[in-house]
Amino acid sequence: MMAVEKRVARSHPLARQLRGPDKYALADAAQSSVTASLQPRTQTADRVVRSVCPYCAVGCGQLAFVKDGKIVQVEGDPDSPISRGHLCPKGSATRTLAQSPIREYKVKYRRPYGTAWEELDLETAMDMIADRVIATREQTWEAKGEDGKPLNRTLGIASLGGATLDNEENYLMKKLYTALGVVQVENQARI
Repeated sequence: MMAVEKRVARSHPLARQLRGPDKYALADAAQSSVTASLQPRTQTADRVVRSVCPYCAVGCGQLAFVKDGKIVQVEGDPDSPISRGHLCPKGSATRTLAQSPIREYKVKYRRPYGTAWEELDLETAMDMIADRVIATREQTWEAKGEDGKPLNRTLGIASLGGATLDNEENYLMKKLYTALGVVQVENQARI
């Protein structure tokens, strides 16, 4: 064996484990120079912010560790009576939800038969949505059924909520849709 190969073979974690006192690889044998220099992201945080996971209606407690105005780590809050420090994989990935490099921060719109997305300001997008809801409701409104009984509904609008909506948001959305006469309302967290 060449000298370099011997040196690499001797420094391999398995070789250190077999030759050294750490036979179960619980300490020195399991550590490399790279892992020895690592420190927890929670240690570098300027502050800790208590939060609630946005993904479902359970409301697990979170601790968001913040450094220089950015989240560096999200962990379960051990003081939460709901989750007692535990988070599901989605809750553990909340940092990515908030700070993903591919997250869109502007409204994107693709016109009918269009091939490219264009940016719209929020007010224009909200006006477009409101106009379409009003027009669809007017076109599909059913005041009475075939038997003459009142229906007062529209089947032209439906809602499928996402798992990031909390109970309060779902409550308000249901109230809005009921007022509009929408009867097809469901939430993905329940499916």
